[in-house]
Amino acid sequence: MKAKIKIGKAGKHGDKVRSDCHVVLELTGSGGIKTKIQSKVSALYGQSIKNLILKMCDFFEIKNAKITLEDNGALPFTLAARFEAAYKQINPDDSKEFLLPMNKKNLNASSKDQLRRSRLYLPGNEPKFFPNAGLHKPDGIILDLEDSVAPSEKNAARFLVRNALRSVNFYDAERMVRINQLPLGLEDLRFVIPHNVNVILIPKCESSDTIKQVEEEINIIKAEKNLSDEIYLMPIIESALGIVKAYEIASSSDKICALTIGLEDYTADIGVERTNEGKESLFARSTIINAAKAAGIQAIDSVFSDVEDLEGLKISTLEAKALGFEGKGCIHPRQINVVHEAFKPTEKEIEKAKKIVLAFQEAEKKGLGVVSLGSKMIDAPVVKRAQRILSLVNNK
Repeated sequence: MKAKIKIGKAGKHGDKVRSDCHVVLELTGSGGIKTKIQSKVSALYGQSIKNLILKMCDFFEIKNAKITLEDNGALPFTLAARFEAAYKQINPDDSKEFLLPMNKKNLNASSKDQLRRSRLYLPGNEPKFFPNAGLHKPDGIILDLEDSVAPSEKNAARFLVRNALRSVNFYDAERMVRINQLPLGLEDLRFVIPHNVNVILIPKCESSDTIKQVEEEINIIKAEKNLSDEIYLMPIIESALGIVKAYEIASSSDKICALTIGLEDYTADIGVERTNEGKESLFARSTIINAAKAAGIQAIDSVFSDVEDLEGLKISTLEAKALGFEGKGCIHPRQINVVHEAFKPTEKEIEKAKKIVLAFQEAEKKGLGVVSLGSKMIDAPVVKRAQRILSLVNNK
């Protein structure tokens, strides 16, 4: 009786594809491993590509298969992710993971109150954007598994994001992953928590129960894998209900580092069109700021969706800063410098901050419990804000 052929496919192919590949894996009953590799870089890396495929076949105990690979300059982390995704289509119950060596430059930990002026979103199924993302010097890089990934590609994107966290040098950027809405998002955590992620973004959050589910799952995974580094949470509020429950969400866990808002979904939920002027979202954005400050965490503004309008972005970011936001999402690298410049302290702010910090230091030396500047008393939050302003001055 002829053996049934099982086929798995993953990746992208075509003339316009770059830094990606397409894998077709056919498990056969006999004949050994047969490969057909078409690559634009075969002269230089053809043998290396074949060796990686054979290594993965050995790892997953594949004895007989026909493997067709169309490569358009994919890096090893992408090749491995696409092959594993194709294999797991055939054998979804195989729990083994083919993990490339960890890039030691990605071992830096995060802190709850570090700078998050800019966070660059990268679609989780587009590996071409990953390698150079850190060169643009965003404060954070978001590998997105949610809105930017089509439903049919979500599982394949998990392998790419996992491999990118291990292999790609994101330089000093904080490594973030936006998971899917629950319950799918809980499955995403299994792919990212063990691999040096710093922050998990939780989309369309509407209650503290969502935060608790995510935190519980993270703790389970950390215990299983014996992980000690802190992993922070950033809920994204994207609905009217979420705004109503903003403080409940913001204060639901000490692992929450920031609260942010998604205005495309929020304005759709309340039935209005989003505008650059932003009157329709002023209440929601102000609520996010107040809830975040009451909970002692950062408030992060939504993205500015017109990547060509840099002047509009500047105006929007300055407004966000004036309202009390400490950062803004970016969907294109060209937005990063504009955001950083807008959040940079003014000379007036710097001079005032220096005076406040100096007065605080003098009071400390004298053992005074009260800090004053001229005739004005200065409380702890004012000193903390002044110290933060000065920390921004010499920052990137």
